[in-house]
This record gives sequence, structure tokens and C-alpha cells, in this order.
Amino acid sequence: MAVRAWVDASAGVAGDMLLGALVDAGADPAVLQRAVDAVVPGAVRLRVEEVVRGGLRAVKAHVDVLVDDPPHRTWRDVRALLEGAGEGLSPGAGERALAVFGRLADAEGRVHGVPAQDVHFHEVGALDAVADVVGTAAALDLLGVDDLVVSAVATGAGRVRAAHGALPVPGPAVLAMTVGWDVVAGVRPGEEGELATPTGVALVTALASASGPLPALRVVATGTGAGTRDVPGRANVVRVVLGTPTAPSAAAGREGDRDLEDALLLEATVDDLDPRVWPEVVADLLSRGALDAWLVPVLGKKGRPAHVLTVLADPGHAEALSWAVMTGTSTLGVRRSAVRRDVLDRAWSPVAVPGRPGTGRSGGEVRVKVGHRGGVVVQAMPEFTDVVALAERTGEPVATALVRARAAAVDAGLVAGAPWPPARG
Repeated sequence: MAVRAWVDASAGVAGDMLLGALVDAGADPAVLQRAVDAVVPGAVRLRVEEVVRGGLRAVKAHVDVLVDDPPHRTWRDVRALLEGAGEGLSPGAGERALAVFGRLADAEGRVHGVPAQDVHFHEVGALDAVADVVGTAAALDLLGVDDLVVSAVATGAGRVRAAHGALPVPGPAVLAMTVGWDVVAGVRPGEEGELATPTGVALVTALASASGPLPALRVVATGTGAGTRDVPGRANVVRVVLGTPTAPSAAAGREGDRDLEDALLLEATVDDLDPRVWPEVVADLLSRGALDAWLVPVLGKKGRPAHVLTVLADPGHAEALSWAVMTGTSTLGVRRSAVRRDVLDRAWSPVAVPGRPGTGRSGGEVRVKVGHRGGVVVQAMPEFTDVVALAERTGEPVATALVRARAAAVDAGLVAGAPWPPARG
């Protein structure tokens, strides 16, 4: 069943605060450590403790850096680390982490006037921020969270010192990421200081679908994450509430007994881009959180061959994706149109595929993506990257490995019309 999360950022938000709240809500720190180790092995250790902030019990997430003089990394470097992570980082967690750092790179690039891929993250690119982002992404995946809503974010006021000197609060990168999102200055009139960090704001604006108050939920878990300071008269915490929707969200419609999701189509017609660039453009958009992206060849003005680039986006990601289209291609504008999606509930189910008889080579596990509705499997298809890896292990053609993976899925009861979840013997 789909799980929705509400993030209460009314006292501010930082990466460690959100991570602590999700641990408090039930995410296993050991699993999160494995996810972080898959990206930066042996570099950091996650540590959690119970503390009190403003009279409230909360979980403080600490990131202990285990290496001396960690490097400042560019978005290109961080992306390579995430894409090269091993099995400890699930596909869902990896996609979320890419979306967060992509959003942060876009904001920093706009602020400093440099291409996003060349942005040096400075403080937010340090190992603790990598751990905060990857740990939070893994926690959401572990808790089965499909959607987030975030309250108005308290950003703070006054000035703060950063790598480039004294900056106004909210900082330029934070301000760039809040376009289209609800914010407030602070908790108490006249209070100064930074309440929302770039990492925290990147997390909530990249991963949430909307700003708003606590939605209608049947609550299944809650968590409270602590900031570093214990501020007199104010609980320096982030809260999360996890639950299953009990009514259609404000951003969804209804058809029969199903919720329909709102989305945006972003489109641009381009006739002067080197066609060799297109695969990278599409891959980059998907890494930044696009629901889908595709190209259609057309005949444009003056009879020129052209392509229409179309991106399907959550409303909360539209601003960053539109900017990525304008900076990653030669277009001067992006068209937007509202659409409504009817989507199946989705889940991953691993199946064991045996080795090839008589070869002495072992088989392996292949994940099957299952689309289901109303307790019944509608679609089931082995993940192709896993099939390719299986073929490499067994030395067989990919087409043969795919046939055997499909047979293993059938043996596991993952076929159209079968009950979901399948009975386990």
C-alpha cells in the first residue's frame, strides 16, 4: 500500500534533521550505513542518539568523517559516485539522491553563473552532506514512501558566514530552490540565523510533490529529528508523519475508485542541436527526477529536421527540469501543459534464476518490476539491467537470459491476473 510522508519544516530543515526523523520513524541505521558505504566506502560512519530539543525527545543523526581532508566535489564527481554505487544502494534511493544533488547543482550554478556539472559544492558537497542525502533517500525507500508533502519551510533571517563570505539569509542557493514552494522567515519575530540549509531545502524540494499542511492520512509512524543546537524557547526539530491516504489529495482527481495524479508535460522543439548530444540530455533529465523523457523527430520551420523533447514531470520538479532543458539544449523556451496520470501501484520482487545446466556457472537474482492494482498483478517484467548482468555471469545471450528470467518470474507467481502480494511458501 502506498505510503505518504508529511515533513514538518516549520522550524527549519537540514539534511541531518530529516535523516534523524526518518530513523526515529523506523528506518534501520545499519541499512542506511550500507547505502552510504556503497557510494563513499569507508569514508563516513552514521551514528544516532536520542536528545532533547526544546523539551521534545528527538533523534540526532551524526555523520563521523573517517578520512582526512575530504575533497570538494563537483556535480559530475558526485553523480559518478552515485551511478557507480554497488548493490547497497537501491535503484529508488539512487534516483532520489541524483535528483537532490541535481537540484542543488542547478541552484548553485544559477547563483554562481557556471554550468551545473562544474559546480563545486564546497560545504554541501562534503562527505557529511553525501551521507545526509544518500541516507535520507535510502530511508524513504526502506520505509516504502511513495510521495512527500512538505509544510511551509522556515528559512531564517539575518546573515550567515559561508565559503564565499557573509551571505544574507536565506542564502542565494536556498532562495533559488524555493521558487514555487511555501516559505516563512522564522519561528519567532525578530529571530535571526539560518534555519534551512541548502542540503535540507534540496531534499524537500526535490523529493516532495507539493507544499501544504498535514494531509488526510491513516498514520502508521512518526519521527522527530534534531538539529545541532538546542535553542531556548524553540524546538529545533524536523518532524515526519507517515501514513496511508484516507482521502484523495488536493493534487489528484478521481476516476471510479482510483486516484489520478497531476503531472506536467514540458516540451521544446529543437532544430539546431548536435544529435549526438540527445542521449545525454535525456539521461540527465531522468537522473534529475523526470518521470519520463523522450524524443520525437519532426519537420520544423523552413523544412528543417528537428526533434520535440518531451519531459513528464511532477509539479514540484517542473522548475528544475525546465531549467535543465534550457541549459542542456539550445532551446530558448519550454512549453508547459497539465496532464493527469492513471498509474498502477508498483513494487520490486526479486526472483532467483538458476545457472545454465552443464556449464558450472552460477545464476543470480533478478528484480521483477510488478505493476498491480486491487490485489492483482497487472504487469510483471524483469529489470533489464539485472538480466544483462545475469547474461554476463552465465555466458549466455541476453535474449536467452531474458527468457529464463521471465520463466523464473512465472514460477514465482508474478504473472498477470495472479494475486498480489504472492503467497510465500
